[in-house]
Amino acid sequence: MGAMKESDRAAAVREDAAAGEERAPRAYSAYGAHGAHGPRGADVLRIGLPRAGGAAAGDAGQEGAAALPREYLGPGQVTAADGGAIAVELPGGQPVAVEMALALPYEPAVGDTLLVIGREERYYAIGVLHGAGRTVLSLQGDVAVHARDGELSLSGDKGVAIRGPELEVQAGKIRMVADAVVQRFTSMVQRVSALLSVQASESHTVVEKTAFTKAKNATILTEETVTVNGKQILLG
Repeated sequence: MGAMKESDRAAAVREDAAAGEERAPRAYSAYGAHGAHGPRGADVLRIGLPRAGGAAAGDAGQEGAAALPREYLGPGQVTAADGGAIAVELPGGQPVAVEMALALPYEPAVGDTLLVIGREERYYAIGVLHGAGRTVLSLQGDVAVHARDGELSLSGDKGVAIRGPELEVQAGKIRMVADAVVQRFTSMVQRVSALLSVQASESHTVVEKTAFTKAKNATILTEETVTVNGKQILLG
């Protein structure tokens, strides 16, 4: 009788195993290759991603396009520039405050396009893609700019301005070429050790008070007429 019971038990185990094999395909069809315990690993990530036409995609759309990106690198248009407070608008329409992080101090203007990098709520401007602002370079103490073995050229599309309490120019030769020159001085002193030569198509000199000319020798030479006009003419 004991042997019969052992055989009955073995048969029952075989029947349970067969029943388990029948249930396994159903679990496979429902959950994939992971069995009856459900999806794991990469399948969980895939389920978490929004799918086109699914509820996840609809939820993402309802969150609004104005949400700030977690990480961003791209253009931003300046909408406000009041002192150190700079605000830009990202391509998605999100307004953010940025800090200038350029190698040179640049003061952006409204309408400029900056290169913006940011993560979460911290955004920085690291470049100027299109700008009409101003770059101000202010250094403490004495500053020397020297072009070693080359030329130093300063140019501006709208002009070049030099300001200071004193201006000193030392050069072997000075060449100035301009369409028009306007000079205004309170007092002017010129000292020429050799020859002072002026060539002009016409010359016109107006002195409001007294004009004085002194020379060791003086010559007035004209090809045509010399006119001297005054209330009194004193010679000698």
